[in-house]
Amino acid sequence: MIHEILIAGFGGQGVMSMGQLLAHAGLLEGREVSWLPSYGPEMRGGTAFCSVIIADEPVGSPVITDPSCLMVLNRPSLDKFINTVQPGGIVFVNSSLIDVKVTRTDVKVYYIACNELAAELGNAKVGNIIMLGAFIALTKAVAPEHILTSLSTVLHGKQNLIAVNAKALEKGEELVRE
Repeated sequence: MIHEILIAGFGGQGVMSMGQLLAHAGLLEGREVSWLPSYGPEMRGGTAFCSVIIADEPVGSPVITDPSCLMVLNRPSLDKFINTVQPGGIVFVNSSLIDVKVTRTDVKVYYIACNELAAELGNAKVGNIIMLGAFIALTKAVAPEHILTSLSTVLHGKQNLIAVNAKALEKGEELVRE
C-alpha cells in the first residue's frame, strides 16, 4: 500500500505541519515515509506545498508527479495542482477560500469549509488539521492516535495548542463519517 499525498496552500496555512504530522505518524507505525517541502518565496504568501509518501515498501524517490491525494487550502493551489492527481484519486478542497468546483469527473472531491469550522472551534489556525482529520478518516493512511501523538513533536514548544488541534482532527473525521 502506498499513499502519495500533495498538500498545498498559502505560506502560513499549516501546509508544512500537515505534512510533518503525516510523516511522523507514518514513522510511529513503522512505515516507510518521505516528506519533501517546497520552501522559498512561498513563505511570504505565495503557494507553498509539500509532498508526503507513506508506504509499506521503501520509497525510491520523494518526488511525486501524480499524487493519489491532493489537499488544497487556496485557489491558486487548486489551479496549479488539480490536473496532477491520478485518476481515481481524492481531492480535499478548502471551500472557505476556493469558490469553484472541481470539474474533473475521474477524482473524488470533498469540500470542507476549513476556515469557518476552525473559527467555530475558537482558533482560526486549525483549519488545516480539520482537513487532515477528514483525510485520515477516509484513507486510513495512518491511525488518528498517531497523529495525536505526533502533535507533541510537530508543535514542540506550543503545548497549549495540542488540545484545540486534537478537537480539529476529530471534527474533520466527523465530517466524512456523516
